[in-house]
Amino acid sequence: MANKKFNWGIIGPGRIAQQFANGLKVVEDAALYAVASTSAERGAAFAQKNGGEKIHDSYEALVADPEVDAVYVATPHRYHFENVMLCLNAGKPILCEKPLTVNAVETKTLIETSQTKKTFLMEALWTRCLPIYEEIRQWLDAGSIGDIKYMSSTFGFVAPKAENDRWLNPELAGGTLLDMGIYPISVSQWVTGQEPESFSVQAILGKTGVDELTAVTLKYPNGVVSQFNSNFLVKNTNDFFIYGTKGHINIHPNYWGASNATLVTEDQELTISKPLAGGGFEYQTMESMRCIRAGLLESPKMTHAESLANMELMDKIRAEIGLKYPFE
Repeated sequence: MANKKFNWGIIGPGRIAQQFANGLKVVEDAALYAVASTSAERGAAFAQKNGGEKIHDSYEALVADPEVDAVYVATPHRYHFENVMLCLNAGKPILCEKPLTVNAVETKTLIETSQTKKTFLMEALWTRCLPIYEEIRQWLDAGSIGDIKYMSSTFGFVAPKAENDRWLNPELAGGTLLDMGIYPISVSQWVTGQEPESFSVQAILGKTGVDELTAVTLKYPNGVVSQFNSNFLVKNTNDFFIYGTKGHINIHPNYWGASNATLVTEDQELTISKPLAGGGFEYQTMESMRCIRAGLLESPKMTHAESLANMELMDKIRAEIGLKYPFE
């Protein structure tokens, strides 16, 4: 059995699932085994393109398949909760695309179910597993830039004004915060090792009612301030700066999928490159497989507590800007 490939099933073969499938191709001991879609035609096309062996006509059939070792959930945000619950109740380990759910109540329920069912659950925040972030962590731990004081970042691009697309659709939990703002929040928590004690926010809500621009300032207990914006309106530089008393670190664009970072101090300017083996999603896939094989229920690189803390903060930000989804 040692030579058996790790068989992945995918629920929701769309844009993001394609990135997952691309990453899977460079993971030697893993394979795309099964695909389930609400559209049989889309499921079949995705499986054919990516070498999937089996096409299921329902999510229930996929999670009941004994050959599926773990499931990657890549449906729109709104459906993550029900899709993950289906997997957990079937005892299938899950890697679920971020955000794990739409709100903290749902996230808490999934975490409790994961622990009760003793089934692995990980939010697929791929940034946390990228090789360049291991280098950045070494710089931070070594105190290379002194005491961290300030962080700034952007995640912006001009999105097509297609109101039915998930980005702008409130019925699918659209908007920039859950889709993009989660990255600077997650990186900020990762750098500080803390949760913010306070925040301020400005936002522009578009015609459909979702946030098309959200600008946030986070203040941490250790005195660090992190400012970011996420938006669909303009193309930003999309890098991340960490400033300390002795220098700074620049995580190059696009920082959430970066392979390059620069350390700048009084004595040196050093750029490190960690090229991606595939598209970048492969590292979270390998991390989840490592954890599942070790019998863990969560990954130390993206813990349940971190997923919950991020969601609680995003709940507070949404409350502040008046963004509530119709189905909540």
